[in-house]
Amino acid sequence: MKDPLTGFEYPGDWIAKCTSPEKLRLAERGLGILTSSGTVLRRGFTTGTTAAAAAKSAVLSLVADIQTVSITLPGGIPVDVTAHGHAGTGSSIKYAGDYPSDITACLEFRAEAAPKEGGITVTFGEGIGRFSRDTPRFRKGMPSVSPTALSCIVRSIQEALDVTGESGITVRISAPLGTMIAKKTLNSRMGVDGGISVLGTTGLVEPWDDHLTESILERVAAAKRPVLTTGRVGLRFSRLLFPDREVILIGGKLKDALDASPGEATLCGLPALILRHMNPQILDGTGYLTVEELAGSPQFPAILAETLRKFRQTRPRVTAVLINREGKIIGESP
Repeated sequence: MKDPLTGFEYPGDWIAKCTSPEKLRLAERGLGILTSSGTVLRRGFTTGTTAAAAAKSAVLSLVADIQTVSITLPGGIPVDVTAHGHAGTGSSIKYAGDYPSDITACLEFRAEAAPKEGGITVTFGEGIGRFSRDTPRFRKGMPSVSPTALSCIVRSIQEALDVTGESGITVRISAPLGTMIAKKTLNSRMGVDGGISVLGTTGLVEPWDDHLTESILERVAAAKRPVLTTGRVGLRFSRLLFPDREVILIGGKLKDALDASPGEATLCGLPALILRHMNPQILDGTGYLTVEELAGSPQFPAILAETLRKFRQTRPRVTAVLINREGKIIGESP
């Protein structure tokens, strides 16, 4: 049995320890993660998936009341999401799965839909953050909505239009408590004010708790020359860069995973988490608030080279490969 999101082939003894066929089916569909003890931890839905469900329910409710909608996640997995729609207004509550620290758990997304002539227009209102300054990928004043999440929202709206028969629609998405919840996030440090971000590379949230960490570390310890990556972008490109090696998604557990690796390993992914792990003070004195902004500056190549050199001295058996969002290698251990 293989995890359809990560491609990890579950060991037979893990499967044998799971006594619930229903939970095994969750893991087989990618909606749960099977751990070494046989426990299955449920993945949650991202803010992007929840916003898409609210939007789709709003459009569908123009012709009938809605209780559930089907969403095709960016990762390609179809899921049913609880959402309520009536007379052009939809809502959906964010489901966190088995992720007890999810700050946005139970956050309500609302959407209002109104027919128009041709095409789809999506706008974002109350509780959705906006960029307070220009960044390498976003301009000041733009809503903090990732391209992947927006694509999922637009696709879901189009699926609803195919049902309702409308030629076009305007959908406005909001999160009434988003401004309050955002105060508990790092959005302000990332240059996002006024609300939460709408994100989601695969549409699913990993249940990062201590139990799952144990299983990740067991995988790392058992792997020969593993490739460790911090997120979905890294996971995707690590598989392309290292097709003959096991790629393991470790999230923010960099130190634990590197300590668990008994031999040579490669750390591959986007620079933000990795460089902050290598040098927690990397932004000090640069005038930049994020690694992404630093990466676009003239001083970055020298800082990157020095950081990688020192890391190699600290972890001589670990090769670091840093990539950008298009998968291009921007830095590698000397």
